[in-house]
Amino acid sequence: MKTKASKYAAKTSLTAEMEKELNKQVQMEGKSSFYYLAMASWCENKGYLNAADFLYNHFEEEKNHMMKLFRYINEMGGHAVAPDIKDLKTDYESLRDVFEHILEHEIAVTKSINNIIDFCFQVKDFSTLNFLQWYVNEQREEEALARRTLELFDIIGEEGQGLWLIDQEIGKILKGIEAEQAAEANSGGEAA
Repeated sequence: MKTKASKYAAKTSLTAEMEKELNKQVQMEGKSSFYYLAMASWCENKGYLNAADFLYNHFEEEKNHMMKLFRYINEMGGHAVAPDIKDLKTDYESLRDVFEHILEHEIAVTKSINNIIDFCFQVKDFSTLNFLQWYVNEQREEEALARRTLELFDIIGEEGQGLWLIDQEIGKILKGIEAEQAAEANSGGEAA
């Protein structure tokens, strides 16, 4: 049974161009989530269980980022499009390689968000600009976390028990993230 769309669905301040840009970001966030899932699987198979848990957590977080955009597009009267996930990297040279890819990817996501924000200014879409401010702050945190994790490789070193210690430290970082997410959830804040 086909349902009839609301007569108000077509009435929106969201331009077709902005909808297209936001759907590209939905695609990027969706790919990000499965990118982290693939990395988590690689880590788990190599015995880096804390890194795997860290990445499984990020899979869920990135999925939530995608859904936040998805719902915004639909709430604004647009049509969110489910991402088509292809060509995921599933094999890595080392644990360091995983986290180097994470930093590169997070920088690409930041650039993508910045491009949409620039477009918001061009078309004077201040509602979307305001909505995207959350992503600006989130990306600053994501990049800082990726850099901090990579620093562990330089500080601890990868020789001997180094990789085991790095995996332990990544587990501690995850515990901090989970505690922060729980505190935000308990205070009624957004933990996405």
